[in-house]
Amino acid sequence: MFVIIGILVVFGAVAGGYLMEHGNLRVLMQPAELIIIGGAAAGTVLVANPLHILKKIVGGIVSVFKGSKCTQKFYLDSLKTMYDLFNKARREGLIALESDVEEPEKSPIFTKNPSFLKDHHIRDFVCDTMRMAVTGGIEPFDVDQMMEVDMEVHHHGETQPIAALSTMADSLPGLGIVAAVLGVVITMGALGGPPEEIGHKVAAALVGTFLGILLCYGLVGPVAANMAKAADEEHAFYHVLRVVILAFLKGTSPIMAVEIGRRAIPGHVRPSFQEAEKVFRGGGEPAAAASA
Repeated sequence: MFVIIGILVVFGAVAGGYLMEHGNLRVLMQPAELIIIGGAAAGTVLVANPLHILKKIVGGIVSVFKGSKCTQKFYLDSLKTMYDLFNKARREGLIALESDVEEPEKSPIFTKNPSFLKDHHIRDFVCDTMRMAVTGGIEPFDVDQMMEVDMEVHHHGETQPIAALSTMADSLPGLGIVAAVLGVVITMGALGGPPEEIGHKVAAALVGTFLGILLCYGLVGPVAANMAKAADEEHAFYHVLRVVILAFLKGTSPIMAVEIGRRAIPGHVRPSFQEAEKVFRGGGEPAAAASA
C-alpha cells in the first residue's frame, strides 16, 4: 500500500508542479519516447541476465507491491512451529522428527503453519538442518556452519535480481538521452518548417531525457531499494531460525530456544514476551511447564 502511495506522490508532485506553472500535460505524452526508453531498458535486462534472474526480478517486483511477509504474526507462527517441533523431539527423541522432516507436507506440526510450509526455501532450510540432527553424529558447531553457508548462498541469490534492476535504473537516464538525441535528429530534419512544429519536436526530444531521469530516480530505483530491504528482512528471518535451531541442538529447552529466537527478531516486528508466551500457551505444553 505504501509503495503505491509513494508512486502516486512522486508522479502527482511532478505533474502538479508542472501544472502550477501552466504546463500542458499533453506535451509530456510521448509514446514514442517511452517505447524507446522502456524497450531499450527491457532489452538490456534480457541481454545481461539469465532466465532464472529474470523470473526473480518479476517475482521481486510483485512482492514489493504485496508487502513484506516477515510480519510479527509470521515470526510468531514460525516460532510456534519450531516450539512444537522441539517439544516433540524432547518428549520422543530426535528420531521421532524423521517423518516430519522427510515429508513436511504431511506433518501435523508443519501443516499448522501454511505460510511456513508454502515457502520451500524456509521449509528446506529447517527440514534439511533437522534431518542432519536426526541422523546423529554431528556437532552443533558443524550444523551452524552448514546453516551459515546455506544463508549466504540464499542471500546472494536474492541480491542478484536487485543488482540487475539497479543496473537497469542506472541506465535509464542514458537511454533518455538516446531518445532525446533521436528527437533532435528528427528536429534537424524539420528546420525549414514553421516555428510551432520545431518547438513541438524540441519539446518531444526533451521529454525523453525527462522520462529517463524520472523513471530512474522516481520509480525503478526506489523499487530496487525496496527489494533490497525485503531481502535483508528475509535474511534476518533465517538468522532467527538459525539461532533457534542452534540453541536447541546445544541442549537448551524448547521455550528457551524460541525465547532466544524472539530476542533475535528485528525490533520493529519483535513481539513482546507476553505476546510470545500467549501464542506458545495456545498449543502444546504450557510455557511454564516447558521451561521446568
